[in-house]
Amino acid sequence: MARQNIFGTVFGVDAGMMQIAVFPNLSKRRAGEIVDRIFNYYKNKDVRLVMPATEARQFRKEEFGLPCVERVHIDMALSIGGDGTLLGVCRRFREQGIPVCGINLGTLGFLADIEPRELESRLGKILVGDYVVEHRLLLSGYIRNELGEKFLGNAINDVVISKGGTARMLKLSLQVNDTHLMDYKADGVIVSSPTGSTAYSLSAGGPILNPTIRALLLTPICAHTFQMRPLVVSEDDEVRIKISATGDVIVTLDGQESFKIQPTDEVVVKKSKMTAQIVKFADKNYYDVLKAKMWS
Repeated sequence: MARQNIFGTVFGVDAGMMQIAVFPNLSKRRAGEIVDRIFNYYKNKDVRLVMPATEARQFRKEEFGLPCVERVHIDMALSIGGDGTLLGVCRRFREQGIPVCGINLGTLGFLADIEPRELESRLGKILVGDYVVEHRLLLSGYIRNELGEKFLGNAINDVVISKGGTARMLKLSLQVNDTHLMDYKADGVIVSSPTGSTAYSLSAGGPILNPTIRALLLTPICAHTFQMRPLVVSEDDEVRIKISATGDVIVTLDGQESFKIQPTDEVVVKKSKMTAQIVKFADKNYYDVLKAKMWS
């Protein structure tokens, strides 16, 4: 039976069949092995697997390749790689609200909830719906100047303002809502979601936040003052950062998209109306994962 999705594309999938998109990181050594295990596990089950055409050719799955996976109905996306791979897939499907489940081939892997040794058991839980979908806060980044406001994009982990390769130290003016808090000099500043508190913010000295905390985290990068410390504000606050610099200034979203901005621009970060949907399993406790990843 053919089913029609919200984009009007018709494709041959039984109405009761689950359709899963597989997104392997081509640079990961074990990605091919994981792809084969996924296809072998679901081979005789009521699941249809699809992949982007380029990745499908790379892993000899051409018959499952699609030129634009985003334009077909997807029930879930599987990312194969580290947290960066998962972030990219989440951003790819952010407007469709597709849950993303990560298979960890990276180092820490706070977001990717499946380790290779447990792959088949977790695929079985996905098949019977034995999982939860966490709705993680998304950050929206904007640029404001005399020409108006420009939307840069959404980030799951963080929006980072930093100096370019030839820039001197930045002069930053920090404002939350209508209150000007302080001016200071630094190499930059990280505006992070709770999900991103274990990413770049952590390496810059920021605290670890449980991802269920409804907050934004501001962490300076090499601040030249002891007055500017990491600051936690409400998720409903609007963070505004005015910049003064003589060289290049870069705004980066999740470490994956970068924008060169003018030294006099104002960067605005606030909660997005959308959320990232990340698949988690009930038998994995956040603090157990944190302990295993950080201190074991």
